Amino acid sequence: MSTVKSKGGADLVPAPIGSEAMAAALRARYGNDVPAIGEGSNDVLASLVTHRSVRAYRPDPLPLSTVEKLVAAAQSAASSSNLQTWSVVVVEDQARKARLAELAGGQKHIVEAPLFLVWLADLSRAKRLASGAGRPDDGLHFLETFIVALVDAALAAQNAVAAAESLGLGTVYIGAMRNKPQAVARELGLPPHAAAVFGLCVGYADPSRPAEVKPRLRQDVVIHRERYSTADEDVGIAAYDETLQVFQQAERLPAIGWTQAVLKRLGSVQALNGRDRLVEELRALGFALK
Repeated sequence: MSTVKSKGGADLVPAPIGSEAMAAALRARYGNDVPAIGEGSNDVLASLVTHRSVRAYRPDPLPLSTVEKLVAAAQSAASSSNLQTWSVVVVEDQARKARLAELAGGQKHIVEAPLFLVWLADLSRAKRLASGAGRPDDGLHFLETFIVALVDAALAAQNAVAAAESLGLGTVYIGAMRNKPQAVARELGLPPHAAAVFGLCVGYADPSRPAEVKPRLRQDVVIHRERYSTADEDVGIAAYDETLQVFQQAERLPAIGWTQAVLKRLGSVQALNGRDRLVEELRALGFALK
């Protein structure tokens, strides 16, 4: 990343990128509904805007200390009350990746990627602290505390994704780690009060099978100023349906747009792939969820 020094010569800040490059990145992300982001774009913003999910990897091994770099970025994310209620399991063994891929419905990129990170909502560490100190842990067993752990894990993982992309690596999240939480916990040797939130494939993208930037809803659908409003939401969603259909056609996917994809995904219990039993599974792993 290019940088410039401040007047004092000590601080480094990202240098602005070309306006044409940012405009191209925004068109890829929003289609014809490009937001006016003003001046001051930089390489960090460009990297975030051009994020894509990579599902095809080269077999090349990763440089030494890659995990440590990613976790340093992850641990620099915000943590509610500094409780640090997450952990990550590093999986590089091919046989274990294959078993986890099977639990995730046969997603071959889990095996293909040289590194697979399983991010945990981990309240077991706090549980051990309380037990060791002979102190109560009443607050540990409520849904709020589990949500704290989920949010902590998600913030940490997204920092790791941004760091990975800055190193020239590709990533893709694997939510299917929640399909069979108890089986994943057994595979990874998790203690009670720890559960996989999602996995993350990490590796060098295979240029022969490139991933493209997927368009998102235009900003006036998701931005609400002062109070929530659905005014013109239908117009914005209809425009996005058209934008996504163009993307789907280019990717040789069924061109059903976004609305139908959402309705299909959320319209049946079967589409949850076992996650309809998530509350029961989590309670079996020690989470009371009061």
